[in-house]
Amino acid sequence: MKTLKNWCLIACLSAISAQGIAQTSSTDTTKLPTDDLRRWSIGANGGFLTHWTPFNRKTNGDYGTPHEKFGYSFFVKRQILSSLGVQADVLFGKVNASKLNNFPEGVAGQDQSGYETNINWAADLRGYFTVPNLSLSIKPAVIVPYLTAGVGYMSYSTTVRNPPPPMANVPQPTSGDGKSWFLPIGIGFKIGVSRAVNIDLGYTVYSIRTNNFDGYKSGLNDHMSYAHLGIEYSFGKKNSRPLQNFSTVAVVHEEVKETAAQLQARLAAEEQKRLQNEKDMADDDNDGVANKYDKCPGTPVNTKVDGGGCPLPAMTMVKEKEIVTQQDRRVIGDAIKNLEFAYGKAEIKERSYPTLDRVAELLIQKDFSLKLAGHTDSKGSMKANMALSKARAQAVKNYLVSKGANASRIEATGYGSLQPIATNKTAKGRQMNRRVEFTLF
Repeated sequence: MKTLKNWCLIACLSAISAQGIAQTSSTDTTKLPTDDLRRWSIGANGGFLTHWTPFNRKTNGDYGTPHEKFGYSFFVKRQILSSLGVQADVLFGKVNASKLNNFPEGVAGQDQSGYETNINWAADLRGYFTVPNLSLSIKPAVIVPYLTAGVGYMSYSTTVRNPPPPMANVPQPTSGDGKSWFLPIGIGFKIGVSRAVNIDLGYTVYSIRTNNFDGYKSGLNDHMSYAHLGIEYSFGKKNSRPLQNFSTVAVVHEEVKETAAQLQARLAAEEQKRLQNEKDMADDDNDGVANKYDKCPGTPVNTKVDGGGCPLPAMTMVKEKEIVTQQDRRVIGDAIKNLEFAYGKAEIKERSYPTLDRVAELLIQKDFSLKLAGHTDSKGSMKANMALSKARAQAVKNYLVSKGANASRIEATGYGSLQPIATNKTAKGRQMNRRVEFTLF
């Protein structure tokens, strides 16, 4: 009994020290796909078998003094989930106790009475339940607590020592062989020492479904316990780890971090694109051509440039001034008539492009100057109308310049609702007032 208590104390101290190692030295966060985890394992244990269990009565069952005897076992285990497995065990050893409790008073030899049961074999199949590894950073756990429960069948041979003399109405201890079902319930923990090897430290109670395991037929079934220490080897690829030591929570946590990092990178890339687009559409040299379309950035102030932002060549020939013809006026009139914008915006609709293209050709061919004057109706604030009229005139200029017209010969301005040509009290009048006037000269 004293030996068993010392054994349990050693087990507890080992668990505490190993847990400390797990918390301070294990930093392996290698991502492991579940297909590569070790699921099959075998193991061997050795330890002490005893008649005593935590569930015994004060009298320790039929015999008052249990003795520890050596036992050994082997197992094969299949891990199904990180917290669930199935294990087949086979146990061999002896159970010994002395001092029969129900010894007749006045009869000498109670201290010499006892029994020894040889377990020929005890095979069982049990469920193996581990506390899941919920670490966010330590995927392969060093300490794995577990519980086991199952059912088994055993063959045993019992030898009784110094039985009391036969007495009426008193059961007589007898030697003999027997077989019985039993229920094993165990607790313990595994200590991972490598990718394939675990130290197994555990304690199992066997509830034997017979009352003759100790050779004495009392009213209650017999029990025994097995404190053991052993080794477990898991089969698998070289760099894989046992599934029972693995934290699926850490995998999910890592995947979430990776996804967050990818999204952050995408956001940063989109922000970079936005800033670049903002820079492209600016006009750093104030030549009337956006940076994106400016083929000659950094032109001096007041330099006349073409539609690509490059300085115009100096004119050495005196060119006769072109006269605005009736055909030219029709081109301008068609452009005014067909010019349409998106509602409340300075965005030119595509169906206006063909007539504007002809205006651009006219400006290029005859080197005309063009004044664009934007107007609105009286709806909206004075400030908003002024801004919208200016923006629409500028939008027409930008389009003509993009088609090759000389930006320096095009003036764009806005007058808001200050110069109506019709009443603003009717829809028709307001429509007439919303316009961009083209003055060719």
